[in-house]
Amino acid sequence: MPPARRPWTSAQARDAAIGIVRALRDAGHEAYLAGGCVRDELLGLEPTDYDVATDARPERIRALFRRTNEVGASFGVVLVKERNVAVEVATFRADGPYSDRRRPDHVEFADAAADARRRDFTINALFLDPFADATTPGVRGRVIDLVGGVADLQRCIIRAVGDPEQRLTEDHLRALRAVRFAARLGFEVEAGTARAIREHASELGGVSRERIGDEVRSMMDRPSRALAVRLLQSLTLDAPVLDAPHRDAEPTVLARLGPAAGLAACLGAWTIDRGEIASEAQLPALLRSRRQALCLSNEERDELRDVLGGAIGLPARWGGLGVAARKRLAASRHFAQTLALLTAYKPDDGAGVARCVQDLAATPSGLAPDPIVNGDDLVAAGLTPGPAFATLLSAVYDAQLEDRIRTKTEGLALARELAAGLRV
Repeated sequence: MPPARRPWTSAQARDAAIGIVRALRDAGHEAYLAGGCVRDELLGLEPTDYDVATDARPERIRALFRRTNEVGASFGVVLVKERNVAVEVATFRADGPYSDRRRPDHVEFADAAADARRRDFTINALFLDPFADATTPGVRGRVIDLVGGVADLQRCIIRAVGDPEQRLTEDHLRALRAVRFAARLGFEVEAGTARAIREHASELGGVSRERIGDEVRSMMDRPSRALAVRLLQSLTLDAPVLDAPHRDAEPTVLARLGPAAGLAACLGAWTIDRGEIASEAQLPALLRSRRQALCLSNEERDELRDVLGGAIGLPARWGGLGVAARKRLAASRHFAQTLALLTAYKPDDGAGVARCVQDLAATPSGLAPDPIVNGDDLVAAGLTPGPAFATLLSAVYDAQLEDRIRTKTEGLALARELAAGLRV
């Protein structure tokens, strides 16, 4: 699922992180802001959170701060809560081998230079001393660059720290992280890093599907999603990501989706762009494949089924629906995403359905009015509860949607008439 919104602002997170750096410095330790927050500040972006790197060991961090949580103490990471903001505080380290292609088998606590060298990309391996005089315009503090990250930011490239082959061998998910960062920032993947990604693309299949799915969700959650798919395909990563044959298909439908499109619409658009579905009959097999490849939850799978299946079948089905059925469909949970996908896939059909929905919303009853008759009303009218109640209530609600009834009195009269036929 997409990461949850932080209950704090970027400014609050920065203040809390600086407070932690100050406390560590006052206790005689080296400490800096580190990683993505430094990168984003240099780019003029608002960081979503702030991390701190220090030479203090985990036990020392826990002793210095009152509210801590061991989120990765064996790897030198302690979560410190300061001013109601959670900040990851990590001890400088050098990583051992990654035999599981996910985490180092062991770590050795080290200095800032070694810590920068073990990170994935140069733009994520920067430190910031918030108390030193600024050396970069617009950045509050002195940037400490031990791997050439500032130059790569200026050149707008994603480059692995050190040997890209080694960085990928350690954790093949870094290939997807390179794509995500490049798409989000509008950067290019440096030639040597891109070559290593292509050469090792098939090895991404050894990474857990859950981690792959999380990276894809992060890509699809941003307006740059079409660029991310182009990069995935150019690096031949789409095959291991989707556990399907590589297809070099232009993401036209995906690019037409609006910025707020949900995961189901995005995955549906990508599927259409890849030419993997032409009818609803193909949907069950495709859903099984996507669920397994991206570790989709039951809810995500069902949403993809409704949205993609709806967009594929809606043009043929819509014309045969009556007013009530159209209103019920237009008010259904996933219809907005379905219509967004249909509009991106077949603009004329989508525009036609959208106009019809607008007309339906302008009727006296609107699209989804509260029912004017409910089960308690039927009981009060002397009808005996039973299985037929659902049929009665549905028929009365259809009449309301079609503006054939507008008051409770009219609704109850219709219910009695229908109940007589049903012998309720």
